[in-house]
Amino acid sequence: MSADGAIPRGRPDFDLHLDLRLDLTSARHEGGKRERLMRALREAVTDGRLASGTRLPSSRSLAADLGVARNTVSGAYAELTAEGWLVTRQGSGTRVARRAGIGKAFAAPRVPQGPAAAPQRRAAPRHNLVPGTANASSFPRSEWLRSARRALTAAPSEAFGPGDPQGRTELRETLAGYLARARGVRTTPDRVVVCAGFAHGLRLLSGLAQGPVAVEEYGLGHHRTLLSSAGLHTVVLPVDQAGAVTGPLTASGARTVLLTPAHQFPTGGPLEPARRAAVIDWARSVDGLVLEDDYDGEFRYDRQPVGALQSLDPERAVYLGTVSKSLSPALRLGWMVLPRHLVPRVLAAKGERELRTSILEQLTLADFMGCGAYDRHVRRMRRRYQSRRDQLRAALEQWVPEVRVSGIAAGLHAVLDLPDGTEDRMLAAAARHDVAVRGLGAYRTPDSPGAAPRDGLVVGYGTPPDHGFPAAVSALCQALREGLGHRPGDARPDR
Repeated sequence: MSADGAIPRGRPDFDLHLDLRLDLTSARHEGGKRERLMRALREAVTDGRLASGTRLPSSRSLAADLGVARNTVSGAYAELTAEGWLVTRQGSGTRVARRAGIGKAFAAPRVPQGPAAAPQRRAAPRHNLVPGTANASSFPRSEWLRSARRALTAAPSEAFGPGDPQGRTELRETLAGYLARARGVRTTPDRVVVCAGFAHGLRLLSGLAQGPVAVEEYGLGHHRTLLSSAGLHTVVLPVDQAGAVTGPLTASGARTVLLTPAHQFPTGGPLEPARRAAVIDWARSVDGLVLEDDYDGEFRYDRQPVGALQSLDPERAVYLGTVSKSLSPALRLGWMVLPRHLVPRVLAAKGERELRTSILEQLTLADFMGCGAYDRHVRRMRRRYQSRRDQLRAALEQWVPEVRVSGIAAGLHAVLDLPDGTEDRMLAAAARHDVAVRGLGAYRTPDSPGAAPRDGLVVGYGTPPDHGFPAAVSALCQALREGLGHRPGDARPDR
Protein backbone atom coordinates (compact mmCIF):
# COMPACT_ATOMS: atom_id res chain seq x y z
CA MET A 1 0.00 0.00 0.00
CA SER A 2 1.23 3.45 -0.79
CA ALA A 3 -0.50 6.64 0.36
CA ASP A 4 0.38 10.29 -0.03
CA GLY A 5 -0.76 11.39 3.41
CA ALA A 6 -3.73 13.30 4.69
CA ILE A 7 -5.37 15.85 2.45
CA PRO A 8 -6.35 19.22 3.92
CA ARG A 9 -10.00 19.64 4.73
CA GLY A 10 -12.08 22.29 3.05
CA ARG A 11 -11.12 21.23 -0.46
CA PRO A 12 -14.25 19.54 -1.86
CA ASP A 13 -13.02 20.12 -5.39
CA PHE A 14 -9.79 18.21 -4.76
CA ASP A 15 -10.04 15.06 -6.90
CA LEU A 16 -7.62 12.46 -5.58
CA HIS A 17 -6.88 9.16 -7.29
CA LEU A 18 -4.91 7.51 -4.52
CA ASP A 19 -2.90 4.40 -5.31
CA LEU A 20 -3.89 1.87 -2.65
CA ARG A 21 -2.30 -1.55 -2.69
CA LEU A 22 -4.34 -4.14 -0.82
CA ASP A 23 -3.71 -7.89 -0.94
CA LEU A 24 -7.07 -9.69 -0.96
CA THR A 25 -5.57 -13.09 -1.79
CA SER A 26 -3.79 -13.61 1.53
CA ALA A 27 -4.82 -16.73 3.45
CA ARG A 28 -5.72 -14.64 6.49
CA HIS A 29 -8.32 -12.84 4.39
CA GLU A 30 -10.92 -15.58 4.26
CA GLY A 31 -14.57 -15.13 3.34
CA GLY A 32 -16.22 -13.19 0.56
CA LYS A 33 -14.63 -10.30 -1.30
CA ARG A 34 -16.26 -7.64 0.85
CA GLU A 35 -15.10 -9.33 4.08
CA ARG A 36 -11.55 -9.71 2.72
CA LEU A 37 -11.49 -6.04 1.67
CA MET A 38 -12.70 -4.92 5.10
CA ARG A 39 -10.01 -6.98 6.87
CA ALA A 40 -7.32 -5.59 4.55
CA LEU A 41 -8.43 -2.01 5.23
CA ARG A 42 -8.56 -2.57 9.00
CA GLU A 43 -5.03 -3.98 8.96
CA ALA A 44 -3.74 -1.08 6.86
CA VAL A 45 -5.21 1.36 9.39
CA THR A 46 -4.07 -0.56 12.46
CA ASP A 47 -0.45 -0.94 11.41
CA GLY A 48 -0.15 2.67 10.31
CA ARG A 49 0.04 2.23 6.56
CA LEU A 50 -3.17 4.27 6.28
CA ALA A 51 -2.76 7.28 8.55
CA SER A 52 -5.63 9.04 10.32
CA GLY A 53 -7.28 11.55 8.02
CA THR A 54 -6.08 9.92 4.81
CA ARG A 55 -8.62 10.20 1.99
CA LEU A 56 -9.40 6.86 0.34
CA PRO A 57 -9.98 6.30 -3.36
CA SER A 58 -13.53 6.55 -4.63
CA SER A 59 -15.47 3.29 -4.67
CA ARG A 60 -15.39 3.34 -8.47
CA SER A 61 -11.63 3.85 -8.60
CA LEU A 62 -10.78 1.22 -5.97
CA ALA A 63 -13.16 -1.32 -7.51
CA ALA A 64 -11.45 -0.90 -10.88
CA ASP A 65 -7.98 -1.27 -9.28
CA LEU A 66 -8.96 -4.42 -7.34
CA GLY A 67 -11.07 -5.99 -10.07
CA VAL A 68 -14.18 -6.22 -7.90
CA ALA A 69 -17.70 -4.86 -8.21
CA ARG A 70 -18.25 -1.26 -7.17
CA ASN A 71 -20.99 -2.25 -4.70
CA THR A 72 -18.43 -4.52 -2.98
CA VAL A 73 -16.27 -1.51 -2.20
CA SER A 74 -19.27 0.67 -1.34
CA GLY A 75 -20.53 -1.96 1.09
CA ALA A 76 -17.13 -2.33 2.74
CA TYR A 77 -16.82 1.44 3.13
CA ALA A 78 -20.31 1.67 4.61
CA GLU A 79 -19.70 -1.10 7.15
CA LEU A 80 -16.32 0.29 8.23
CA THR A 81 -17.91 3.71 8.59
CA ALA A 82 -20.56 2.22 10.85
CA GLU A 83 -17.82 0.56 12.92
CA GLY A 84 -15.97 3.88 13.29
CA TRP A 85 -12.94 3.01 11.16
CA LEU A 86 -13.87 5.45 8.39
CA VAL A 87 -15.77 8.73 8.15
CA THR A 88 -17.73 10.04 5.18
CA ARG A 89 -18.58 13.68 4.56
CA GLN A 90 -20.45 15.19 1.66
CA GLY A 91 -17.96 16.61 -0.83
CA SER A 92 -14.97 15.35 1.13
CA GLY A 93 -15.05 11.66 0.26
CA THR A 94 -14.22 8.79 2.60
CA ARG A 95 -11.35 9.17 5.02
CA VAL A 96 -9.67 7.18 7.76
CA ALA A 97 -11.20 8.22 11.09
CA ARG A 98 -9.12 10.07 13.64
CA ARG A 99 -9.34 7.59 16.49
CA ALA A 100 -7.19 6.25 19.33
CA GLY A 101 -5.11 3.14 18.80
CA ILE A 102 -4.43 3.66 15.09
CA GLY A 103 -0.89 3.16 13.93
CA LYS A 104 0.24 1.05 16.89
CA ALA A 105 2.92 -0.65 14.84
CA PHE A 106 4.58 2.70 14.25
CA ALA A 107 4.16 4.15 17.74
CA ALA A 108 7.27 5.17 19.66
CA PRO A 109 8.50 2.33 21.87
CA ARG A 110 7.90 2.65 25.59
CA VAL A 111 11.07 3.71 27.35
CA PRO A 112 11.90 1.41 30.28
CA GLN A 113 12.24 3.01 33.71
CA GLY A 114 14.80 2.43 36.39
CA PRO A 115 18.55 1.75 36.25
CA ALA A 116 18.33 -0.05 32.90
CA ALA A 117 16.54 2.81 31.17
CA ALA A 118 18.12 3.99 27.94
CA PRO A 119 19.58 7.52 28.06
CA GLN A 120 17.13 10.15 26.86
CA ARG A 121 18.00 12.62 24.14
CA ARG A 122 18.62 16.03 25.67
CA ALA A 123 16.08 18.67 24.87
CA ALA A 124 17.31 21.57 22.74
CA PRO A 125 18.16 24.70 24.74
CA ARG A 126 15.36 27.20 24.94
CA HIS A 127 17.46 30.07 23.60
CA ASN A 128 19.52 29.29 20.50
CA LEU A 129 22.28 31.86 20.02
CA VAL A 130 24.66 29.52 18.21
CA PRO A 131 26.33 31.38 15.32
CA GLY A 132 26.20 30.47 11.67
CA THR A 133 22.47 30.20 11.08
CA ALA A 134 20.05 32.59 9.41
CA ASN A 135 16.52 33.25 10.63
CA ALA A 136 14.52 30.37 9.17
CA SER A 137 11.13 32.01 9.74
CA SER A 138 12.11 34.88 7.42
CA PHE A 139 12.39 32.75 4.30
CA PRO A 140 10.47 34.65 1.55
CA ARG A 141 7.99 31.90 0.80
CA SER A 142 5.54 33.88 -1.32
CA GLU A 143 8.19 35.47 -3.53
CA TRP A 144 10.05 32.17 -3.88
CA LEU A 145 6.84 30.42 -4.88
CA ARG A 146 6.12 33.05 -7.53
CA SER A 147 9.63 32.61 -8.94
CA ALA A 148 9.26 28.83 -8.86
CA ARG A 149 6.02 29.05 -10.85
CA ARG A 150 7.53 31.39 -13.44
CA ALA A 151 10.67 29.28 -13.71
CA LEU A 152 8.73 26.05 -14.10
CA THR A 153 6.46 27.58 -16.73
CA ALA A 154 9.35 28.98 -18.75
CA ALA A 155 11.69 26.01 -18.37
CA PRO A 156 12.60 24.32 -21.66
CA SER A 157 11.98 20.60 -21.94
CA GLU A 158 15.71 19.82 -21.79
CA ALA A 159 15.80 21.27 -18.25
CA PHE A 160 14.08 18.10 -17.07
CA GLY A 161 16.87 15.87 -18.33
CA PRO A 162 20.29 15.14 -16.78
CA GLY A 163 21.74 18.34 -15.34
CA ASP A 164 24.82 20.13 -16.63
CA PRO A 165 27.50 19.89 -13.91
CA GLN A 166 28.45 23.52 -14.52
CA GLY A 167 24.92 24.62 -13.62
CA ARG A 168 22.03 26.06 -15.58
CA THR A 169 22.99 28.83 -17.98
CA GLU A 170 20.15 30.99 -16.66
CA LEU A 171 21.58 30.92 -13.13
CA ARG A 172 25.20 31.38 -14.16
CA GLU A 173 24.33 34.43 -16.25
CA THR A 174 22.27 35.91 -13.41
CA LEU A 175 24.99 35.19 -10.85
CA ALA A 176 27.68 36.79 -13.00
CA GLY A 177 25.67 40.01 -13.18
CA TYR A 178 24.68 40.03 -9.51
CA LEU A 179 28.17 39.26 -8.17
CA ALA A 180 29.72 41.94 -10.36
CA ARG A 181 27.19 44.51 -9.19
CA ALA A 182 26.91 43.61 -5.50
CA ARG A 183 30.29 42.11 -4.61
CA GLY A 184 32.69 43.49 -7.22
CA VAL A 185 33.51 40.05 -8.61
CA ARG A 186 35.12 40.01 -12.05
CA THR A 187 33.67 37.15 -14.03
CA THR A 188 31.72 35.88 -17.00
CA PRO A 189 29.10 33.09 -16.90
CA ASP A 190 31.53 30.54 -18.33
CA ARG A 191 33.73 30.88 -15.20
CA VAL A 192 30.85 30.21 -12.78
CA VAL A 193 30.27 26.65 -11.55
CA VAL A 194 27.21 25.89 -9.42
CA CYS A 195 27.72 23.64 -6.40
CA ALA A 196 25.74 22.40 -3.40
CA GLY A 197 27.27 24.81 -0.90
CA PHE A 198 30.67 25.89 0.39
CA ALA A 199 31.70 22.48 1.72
CA HIS A 200 30.93 20.87 -1.65
CA GLY A 201 32.96 23.50 -3.46
CA LEU A 202 35.87 23.11 -1.04
CA ARG A 203 35.77 19.35 -1.48
CA LEU A 204 36.01 19.73 -5.25
CA LEU A 205 38.87 22.22 -4.98
CA SER A 206 40.79 20.22 -2.38
CA GLY A 207 41.45 17.56 -4.99
CA LEU A 208 43.19 20.19 -7.14
CA ALA A 209 45.16 22.00 -4.41
CA GLN A 210 48.94 21.79 -4.47
CA GLY A 211 51.21 21.68 -1.44
CA PRO A 212 50.13 22.60 2.09
CA VAL A 213 47.03 24.74 2.57
CA ALA A 214 47.21 27.76 4.86
CA VAL A 215 44.15 28.31 7.05
CA GLU A 216 43.20 31.02 9.50
CA GLU A 217 43.87 30.48 13.18
CA TYR A 218 40.14 30.77 13.87
CA GLY A 219 37.63 29.08 11.59
CA LEU A 220 35.29 26.13 11.16
CA GLY A 221 36.79 22.83 12.18
CA HIS A 222 34.90 20.81 9.56
CA HIS A 223 36.61 22.82 6.81
CA ARG A 224 40.00 21.83 8.19
CA THR A 225 38.81 18.24 8.52
CA LEU A 226 37.68 18.25 4.90
CA LEU A 227 41.11 19.40 3.75
CA SER A 228 42.86 16.81 5.92
CA SER A 229 40.62 14.04 4.61
CA ALA A 230 41.78 14.97 1.11
CA GLY A 231 45.36 14.32 2.22
CA LEU A 232 46.32 17.98 2.51
CA HIS A 233 48.54 19.28 5.28
CA THR A 234 47.42 22.59 6.80
CA VAL A 235 49.51 25.41 8.18
CA VAL A 236 48.05 28.09 10.42
CA LEU A 237 48.01 31.86 9.95
CA PRO A 238 47.54 34.00 13.08
CA VAL A 239 44.49 36.28 13.21
CA ASP A 240 44.34 39.74 14.72
CA GLN A 241 41.99 42.73 14.49
CA ALA A 242 43.03 43.27 10.85
CA GLY A 243 42.20 39.73 9.82
CA ALA A 244 44.60 36.96 8.87
CA VAL A 245 48.29 37.81 9.24
CA THR A 246 49.62 37.15 5.75
CA GLY A 247 53.33 37.67 6.41
CA PRO A 248 54.00 34.02 7.42
CA LEU A 249 52.71 32.79 4.04
CA THR A 250 56.09 33.30 2.38
CA ALA A 251 57.94 30.88 4.64
CA SER A 252 55.03 28.48 5.12
CA GLY A 253 55.55 26.38 2.01
CA ALA A 254 51.83 26.70 1.28
CA ARG A 255 50.53 26.93 -2.29
CA THR A 256 46.88 27.49 -1.35
CA VAL A 257 45.28 29.66 1.32
CA LEU A 258 41.69 29.60 2.61
CA LEU A 259 40.45 33.00 3.84
CA THR A 260 37.28 34.80 4.97
CA PRO A 261 38.46 38.27 3.91
CA ALA A 262 35.19 40.24 3.96
CA HIS A 263 34.28 39.17 7.51
CA GLN A 264 36.70 36.87 9.29
CA PHE A 265 34.88 33.98 10.91
CA PRO A 266 34.45 34.08 13.81
CA THR A 267 36.50 37.08 15.03
CA GLY A 268 34.62 39.45 12.73
CA GLY A 269 37.10 41.86 11.16
CA PRO A 270 37.71 42.41 7.43
CA LEU A 271 41.12 41.73 5.92
CA GLU A 272 42.85 45.10 5.72
CA PRO A 273 43.76 46.44 2.24
CA ALA A 274 47.54 45.98 2.63
CA ARG A 275 47.08 42.32 3.52
CA ARG A 276 44.63 41.81 0.67
CA ALA A 277 47.27 43.05 -1.76
CA ALA A 278 49.98 41.01 -0.03
CA VAL A 279 48.11 37.71 -0.32
CA ILE A 280 47.59 38.24 -4.07
CA ASP A 281 51.28 39.08 -4.49
CA TRP A 282 52.16 35.89 -2.62
CA ALA A 283 49.86 33.80 -4.85
CA ARG A 284 51.52 35.23 -7.97
CA SER A 285 55.02 34.58 -6.60
CA VAL A 286 54.42 30.89 -5.81
CA ASP A 287 51.93 30.11 -8.59
CA GLY A 288 49.40 29.63 -5.82
CA LEU A 289 45.69 29.99 -5.24
CA VAL A 290 43.50 31.97 -2.84
CA LEU A 291 40.17 30.40 -1.80
CA GLU A 292 37.81 33.21 -0.78
CA ASP A 293 34.89 32.23 1.45
CA ASP A 294 32.35 35.06 1.20
CA TYR A 295 29.95 33.42 3.62
CA ASP A 296 27.89 36.47 4.67
CA GLY A 297 29.17 39.28 2.47
CA GLU A 298 25.69 40.75 1.91
CA PHE A 299 25.22 41.75 5.55
CA ARG A 300 27.12 44.86 6.61
CA TYR A 301 25.89 47.68 8.82
CA ASP A 302 28.35 50.33 10.01
CA ARG A 303 30.84 50.24 7.15
CA GLN A 304 30.98 50.30 3.41
CA PRO A 305 30.85 46.89 1.73
CA VAL A 306 34.19 45.18 1.35
CA GLY A 307 34.56 44.08 -2.26
CA ALA A 308 35.63 40.61 -3.24
CA LEU A 309 39.32 39.81 -2.95
CA GLN A 310 38.91 37.95 -6.24
CA SER A 311 38.65 41.25 -8.08
CA LEU A 312 42.36 41.90 -7.49
CA ASP A 313 43.33 38.92 -9.66
CA PRO A 314 40.63 36.61 -11.06
CA GLU A 315 43.30 34.12 -12.16
CA ARG A 316 44.72 33.71 -8.65
CA ALA A 317 41.55 33.66 -6.53
CA VAL A 318 38.48 31.43 -6.35
CA TYR A 319 35.37 33.18 -5.08
CA LEU A 320 32.92 30.92 -3.21
CA GLY A 321 29.44 31.98 -2.13
CA THR A 322 26.13 30.43 -1.13
CA VAL A 323 22.55 31.31 -0.20
CA SER A 324 22.83 29.55 3.18
CA LYS A 325 23.00 32.84 5.14
CA SER A 326 21.00 35.06 2.81
CA LEU A 327 18.11 32.63 2.14
CA SER A 328 18.38 29.16 3.67
CA PRO A 329 20.86 26.26 3.92
CA ALA A 330 17.96 24.00 2.96
CA LEU A 331 18.35 25.10 -0.67
CA ARG A 332 21.84 23.56 -0.96
CA LEU A 333 22.88 26.09 -3.59
CA GLY A 334 26.28 27.72 -3.91
CA TRP A 335 28.72 28.81 -6.57
CA MET A 336 32.38 29.06 -7.44
CA VAL A 337 33.89 31.76 -9.65
CA LEU A 338 37.03 30.12 -10.99
CA PRO A 339 40.20 31.08 -12.77
CA ARG A 340 39.66 30.13 -16.37
CA HIS A 341 42.20 27.31 -16.36
CA LEU A 342 40.48 25.60 -13.39
CA VAL A 343 37.00 25.37 -14.92
CA PRO A 344 37.56 22.14 -16.90
CA ARG A 345 39.39 20.52 -13.98
CA VAL A 346 36.60 21.30 -11.52
CA LEU A 347 33.98 20.07 -13.98
CA ALA A 348 35.93 16.84 -14.45
CA ALA A 349 35.94 16.41 -10.66
CA LYS A 350 32.17 17.00 -10.54
CA GLY A 351 31.38 14.36 -13.14
CA GLU A 352 29.28 14.26 -16.27
CA ARG A 353 25.95 14.99 -14.58
CA GLU A 354 24.69 17.27 -11.84
CA LEU A 355 24.09 14.98 -8.87
CA ARG A 356 23.67 17.38 -5.94
CA THR A 357 21.79 20.55 -6.82
CA SER A 358 18.20 20.62 -8.05
CA ILE A 359 17.84 22.03 -11.54
CA LEU A 360 14.43 23.43 -10.68
CA GLU A 361 15.85 25.27 -7.66
CA GLN A 362 18.62 26.66 -9.87
CA LEU A 363 16.01 28.01 -12.28
CA THR A 364 13.97 29.40 -9.40
CA LEU A 365 16.99 31.19 -7.92
CA ALA A 366 17.80 32.63 -11.33
CA ASP A 367 14.31 34.12 -11.54
CA PHE A 368 14.37 35.21 -7.89
CA MET A 369 17.59 37.14 -8.45
CA GLY A 370 16.68 38.39 -11.88
CA CYS A 371 13.37 39.95 -10.84
CA GLY A 372 14.93 41.84 -7.93
CA ALA A 373 13.34 39.74 -5.17
CA TYR A 374 16.75 38.64 -3.87
CA ASP A 375 17.96 42.23 -3.48
CA ARG A 376 14.74 43.19 -1.72
CA HIS A 377 15.03 40.23 0.65
CA VAL A 378 18.67 40.96 1.47
CA ARG A 379 17.89 44.62 2.21
CA ARG A 380 14.95 43.60 4.40
CA MET A 381 17.06 41.09 6.33
CA ARG A 382 19.92 43.54 6.64
CA ARG A 383 17.62 45.93 8.49
CA ARG A 384 16.24 43.15 10.67
CA TYR A 385 19.65 41.78 11.61
CA GLN A 386 21.00 45.26 12.29
CA SER A 387 18.08 45.87 14.64
CA ARG A 388 18.84 42.62 16.46
CA ARG A 389 22.51 43.48 16.69
CA ASP A 390 21.64 46.87 18.15
CA GLN A 391 19.32 45.28 20.72
CA LEU A 392 22.06 42.87 21.74
CA ARG A 393 24.68 45.57 22.01
CA ALA A 394 22.41 47.89 24.03
CA ALA A 395 21.50 45.12 26.49
CA LEU A 396 25.14 44.16 26.98
CA GLU A 397 26.18 47.78 27.52
CA GLN A 398 23.46 48.19 30.14
CA TRP A 399 23.81 44.95 32.08
CA VAL A 400 27.38 43.74 31.54
CA PRO A 401 29.39 46.82 30.50
CA GLU A 402 32.64 45.08 31.42
CA VAL A 403 32.20 42.72 28.43
CA ARG A 404 33.59 44.21 25.21
CA VAL A 405 31.68 43.45 22.00
CA SER A 406 33.57 43.13 18.70
CA GLY A 407 33.08 41.93 15.14
CA ILE A 408 29.64 43.51 14.78
CA ALA A 409 30.07 45.82 11.79
CA ALA A 410 28.80 43.03 9.58
CA GLY A 411 27.45 39.50 9.64
CA LEU A 412 25.10 37.54 11.89
CA HIS A 413 27.15 37.15 15.05
CA ALA A 414 29.07 39.09 17.68
CA VAL A 415 32.17 38.22 19.70
CA LEU A 416 32.05 38.93 23.43
CA ASP A 417 35.60 39.34 24.71
CA LEU A 418 35.93 37.90 28.21
CA PRO A 419 38.53 38.16 30.99
CA ASP A 420 41.29 35.58 30.70
CA GLY A 421 40.37 32.16 32.00
CA THR A 422 36.59 32.74 32.15
CA GLU A 423 35.33 31.20 28.92
CA ASP A 424 34.46 27.79 30.36
CA ARG A 425 32.77 29.39 33.35
CA MET A 426 30.65 31.57 31.06
CA LEU A 427 29.64 28.61 28.91
CA ALA A 428 28.55 26.72 32.03
CA ALA A 429 26.52 29.72 33.20
CA ALA A 430 24.89 30.00 29.77
CA ALA A 431 23.92 26.33 29.91
CA ARG A 432 22.31 26.85 33.32
CA HIS A 433 20.20 29.63 31.82
CA ASP A 434 19.23 27.41 28.87
CA VAL A 435 21.23 29.49 26.38
CA ALA A 436 23.15 27.81 23.54
CA VAL A 437 26.27 29.75 22.50
CA ARG A 438 29.78 28.83 21.38
CA GLY A 439 33.08 29.59 22.99
CA LEU A 440 35.71 31.28 20.85
CA GLY A 441 38.05 28.43 21.67
CA ALA A 442 35.82 25.99 19.78
CA TYR A 443 36.88 27.66 16.52
CA ARG A 444 40.61 27.86 17.19
CA THR A 445 42.86 25.51 15.25
CA PRO A 446 44.39 23.12 17.81
CA ASP A 447 47.99 23.57 16.63
CA SER A 448 47.83 27.37 16.37
CA PRO A 449 51.23 28.93 17.05
CA GLY A 450 52.01 32.15 18.86
CA ALA A 451 49.89 33.99 21.39
CA ALA A 452 47.63 32.34 23.93
CA PRO A 453 44.01 31.87 22.83
CA ARG A 454 41.49 34.61 23.51
CA ASP A 455 38.62 33.96 25.87
CA GLY A 456 35.27 34.86 24.40
CA LEU A 457 31.78 33.86 23.38
CA VAL A 458 30.53 33.83 19.81
CA VAL A 459 26.87 34.87 19.89
CA GLY A 460 24.68 34.38 16.82
CA TYR A 461 21.69 36.69 16.60
CA GLY A 462 20.12 35.32 13.43
CA THR A 463 18.44 32.13 14.61
CA PRO A 464 15.79 33.00 17.25
CA PRO A 465 12.30 33.93 16.03
CA ASP A 466 11.39 37.59 16.47
CA HIS A 467 9.14 36.91 19.45
CA GLY A 468 11.87 34.93 21.23
CA PHE A 469 14.84 37.21 20.65
CA PRO A 470 14.34 39.61 23.62
CA ALA A 471 14.07 36.68 26.04
CA ALA A 472 17.21 35.09 24.57
CA VAL A 473 19.18 38.32 25.03
CA SER A 474 17.88 38.68 28.59
CA ALA A 475 18.87 35.11 29.47
CA LEU A 476 22.34 35.67 27.96
CA CYS A 477 22.85 38.82 30.04
CA GLN A 478 21.78 36.98 33.19
CA ALA A 479 24.25 34.20 32.44
CA LEU A 480 27.07 36.68 31.85
CA ARG A 481 26.33 38.52 35.10
CA GLU A 482 26.37 35.25 36.97
CA GLY A 483 29.62 34.19 35.35
CA LEU A 484 31.22 37.54 36.22
CA GLY A 485 30.27 37.18 39.85
CA HIS A 486 27.45 39.69 40.16
CA ARG A 487 25.45 39.13 43.32
CA PRO A 488 22.10 37.36 42.90
CA GLY A 489 20.32 40.30 44.52
CA ASP A 490 21.51 42.76 41.91
CA ALA A 491 19.01 44.07 39.39
CA ARG A 492 18.38 41.64 36.56
CA PRO A 493 18.06 42.52 32.86
CA ASP A 494 14.43 41.42 32.73
CA ARG A 495 13.35 43.69 35.61
